[in-house]
Amino acid sequence: MTILARLQNIIESPRFTGAIMTAIIVNAAVIGLETVPSVNEPYGPILSALDTIAIAIFVAEIAAKLIVYRHRFFTSGWNVFDLVIVAAALIPASREFSVLRALRILRVLRLISVVPKMRQVVQGLLSAIPAMGSVILLLALIFYVFATMATKLFGERFPEWFGSIGASLYSLFQIMTLESWSMGIVRPVMEQYPAAWIFFVPFILITSFVVLNLFIAIIVNAMHESQDEAETAERDAIMQEIKALHAKIDTMAGN
Repeated sequence: MTILARLQNIIESPRFTGAIMTAIIVNAAVIGLETVPSVNEPYGPILSALDTIAIAIFVAEIAAKLIVYRHRFFTSGWNVFDLVIVAAALIPASREFSVLRALRILRVLRLISVVPKMRQVVQGLLSAIPAMGSVILLLALIFYVFATMATKLFGERFPEWFGSIGASLYSLFQIMTLESWSMGIVRPVMEQYPAAWIFFVPFILITSFVVLNLFIAIIVNAMHESQDEAETAERDAIMQEIKALHAKIDTMAGN
């Protein structure tokens, strides 16, 4: 077995994957501890050393994959994602790049590329984006219609909430999220316009309980399709291996 084959077996082994997952989790914990003054002051050098070790492990992992896969490394979006995250850690955190120290926690996102189930969730979300386009357009039309009506109806007495289309859009977004919508906005408006509930209640029902549920349905459906595709690919791979074994057995029997 060649050196490249041995290296490939190592980086594709479950133990190696588990070690990388452990390094990611420990590194995330270290970065979090650096934000605690009572921990960072006495143990700052130790935490910094652990962070450096984690970076070295990640760089060695990426280098090993580049050696084994070469140009095939860049055919996987997850490999490119890992490369960008690790490369960002190598930029010096000088005054010009001081924001990178806060972005170091993004390394924990590498767990997405390491854990297959998390990859399926992200792939499902990405595949749902095209289908959500029509729902987003529908929601935008509903918002525009209700914002225009709210500006005309309530803008004169409540300019801070409905004085313009932009203000109305933001206020309606707050209402859609159900964040202090009743006591904060609707009830004060109803003190001046008692029949205002006829406007706000249908808006909440349409946006919060109908349109947003469409988003959830699309995402859940996309995740199911992504899972089905992964299971189909796994079954196909198993069948190919079985066929290859049958071919070898037939060859040996013929000899």
